[in-house]
Amino acid sequence: MTTPPPSPRIPVIVLAGFLGSGKTTLLNHLLLHRSGNRIGVIVNDFGAIEIDAMTVSGQVGSTVSLGGGCLCCAVDVSELDGYLETLTRPSARLDVIVIEASGLAEPQELVRMILASDNPHIVYGGLVEVVDAAEFEATRERHPEIDRHLAVADLVVLNKTDRAGDEECARVRQAVTAAGSGAAVVPATYGRIDPELLFDPALRPDHEEKARQLTFEDLYLEQRAQEEGDGHGGHLHTAYESLDFDSDVPMAPRRLMRFLDSRPEGLYRIKGYVDFGAGDPDHAYGVHAVGRFLRFTPRPWTRGESRRTQLVLIGSGIDVPVLRKELEACRIPAGPDTTPGTDATEQDAAHERAMWGVLRYVHQPGGDDA
Repeated sequence: MTTPPPSPRIPVIVLAGFLGSGKTTLLNHLLLHRSGNRIGVIVNDFGAIEIDAMTVSGQVGSTVSLGGGCLCCAVDVSELDGYLETLTRPSARLDVIVIEASGLAEPQELVRMILASDNPHIVYGGLVEVVDAAEFEATRERHPEIDRHLAVADLVVLNKTDRAGDEECARVRQAVTAAGSGAAVVPATYGRIDPELLFDPALRPDHEEKARQLTFEDLYLEQRAQEEGDGHGGHLHTAYESLDFDSDVPMAPRRLMRFLDSRPEGLYRIKGYVDFGAGDPDHAYGVHAVGRFLRFTPRPWTRGESRRTQLVLIGSGIDVPVLRKELEACRIPAGPDTTPGTDATEQDAAHERAMWGVLRYVHQPGGDDA
C-alpha cells in the first residue's frame, strides 16, 4: 500500500507598502485574475477592497465572503494566528492567503509571526513590498523606515511607473540594492502584475468549477476583464523571466545546496521536486523557495512514478542560460563510485552526510523555519 503524499501547505503572502503605494489596487487585481484559486484575504488596515459592488471596510473582527472562492477578514495583528487557523480549515478549501498589511505596519512583524507559527497547514509565501515610483523620494523623507522594509522584501513591485521617469525608477532600484536586498524588482502600472509570480493556477476537477452556473459576480468580473483588454492585464509576463529545468539524472545534494545558498539577486521563486538519487532513494523532495526562505518537503515516491527532477525558477533580471548551466552542473556525475577502499557501508554514510544540508531545511514540528 503506497503512502499518500502530504497535503500541500497554503502559502501565506504578506502584501505591504506605505499609504498610497497601490496595495489595495494590486490586491483587487489579484482577486480579479486569481487563475482559479480560492483566495483568503486578511486585511490589517482601514482601507477598502472593492470587488463587484461590495466594499469591505476595516472593521476589526469582521469576516466577509467576497464570492468566487474569496474570503476577507479584517483583523488586528494580535488576532492573526486565530484567523489563520480558521482559514486553513479543510472546509475553507483555500489555495492561498494574502495578508494586506496596514500602510503604517511593520511588515517584518507579520513575517515573523508566520515563520514562528505552529500551524502545520501554512507555508511562508513571501513579503511583497509595493512602492510608488513617482512618490518614492517624498515617501522616503516621511518614512525613512522604508529602507528597512526593502531590505527584508522578497519581491518589490515598482508601481505607478507610468507616472515616473527612468531616473526615478532607477533611484528606487538603487535603494533596493543599497538596502542589501536581493529582491526581484518588477515594474507595474495600476498594480497589475502576473498572479503567477505569487501563486500557481489552481488545478480543479471539471465538476468543481465548470459545472456550476455563473453568478452575477462571475459575469461582472468577466465584463471587467474584457474592459481591461485581454483579461490578463496586458503582457504581464514580460516583467519577469522563468526557467523550466527537467532532469532524469539525480541531483547531487551538496552541489544543489551550494546553488541554492548562492542564488542570485532577482530570483524570486523556486518550486518543484528534486530526485537526490542514492542520497535518499525512497523520497522525492518538494522544494519551495521564495526570496531567502527555503523549505524541502520529502514524500515517498509513488509506484510507477518517473524519478526525475523538475524545477521552475521565476525572477526578474535573472540570466536564464547561466542558471540552467549551473543547475546542470548540480547533477550527479555519471558512473559508479570507484574510490579505492570504498565499500557499500562507506558509500551509504557518504550519501547520508551529503544530505545533511538538505535536511536542515525540512520543517520539523515545533522547530524554527529556515
